[in-house]
Amino acid sequence: MKIGMLWFDDSSRAMKIKVKDAVDFYVEKYGQAPTHCYVNPSMLSDKTKPSNGVEVKESRTVMPHHFWLGIGKVKTTSRNGRSKAAPKQA
Repeated sequence: MKIGMLWFDDSSRAMKIKVKDAVDFYVEKYGQAPTHCYVNPSMLSDKTKPSNGVEVKESRTVMPHHFWLGIGKVKTTSRNGRSKAAPKQA
């Protein structure tokens, strides 16, 4: 993910709620749901990774209390040396 939205939330609310609020704002602003959310490893416990429809991943480059949301890479297939978006599966 090269482009995304950075969200800040240092409240004492549950992580699941924080991710949901960030995702809701992203959808409102960009008209589509993000696929990935990167957070600082210190923000996640080993037992729980809130999803809310996005893949939550750890990244040491994201500062604590920040959420980096965006769309991950689109899978591509190659035909005759050309790349194109892979067909969506139903």
